[in-house]
Amino acid sequence: MNISLLTVGKLKEKYFKLGIEEYAKRLGTYAKVRIIEVPDEKAPENLSEAEVTQVKQAEGERLLKKLPDNAYAIALAIKGKQMPSEDFASKIQDLATYGHSDIAFIIGGSNGLSDDVLKRADFQLSFSQFTFPHQLMRLILIEQIYRAFKIMRGEPYHK
Repeated sequence: MNISLLTVGKLKEKYFKLGIEEYAKRLGTYAKVRIIEVPDEKAPENLSEAEVTQVKQAEGERLLKKLPDNAYAIALAIKGKQMPSEDFASKIQDLATYGHSDIAFIIGGSNGLSDDVLKRADFQLSFSQFTFPHQLMRLILIEQIYRAFKIMRGEPYHK
């Protein structure tokens, strides 16, 4: 399986980088993992609704250019479907079973994802109604993907 994480912005915090590198290494036993970063749109803190839409649009265009054509796209969105880890593992297993060996997870920038990215997504996933920093979400996501592979193979993993 090929797993891609498409993300907006550079990861700056060393502790996030180390955690993501560790889970990517562990996940490498089960799948080929690529982390693709696209530049975030530079903008001031207080944006109008129109400016937020423009920022999301620009970042969304960058994400869609990097999205592999044949990938099953899963967008992380607050309004997406929530599920327990076991169901997430089943979803990944079902995708593999039915010919989707390329899965791309898409994490937007601090303003979220553009409508174009959400429309392109084959599935929208939510981890919570909470808002998480997108840098932290990378770590949470890759840990859950790793956990899903452990569950799919019936291997022990801490709860």
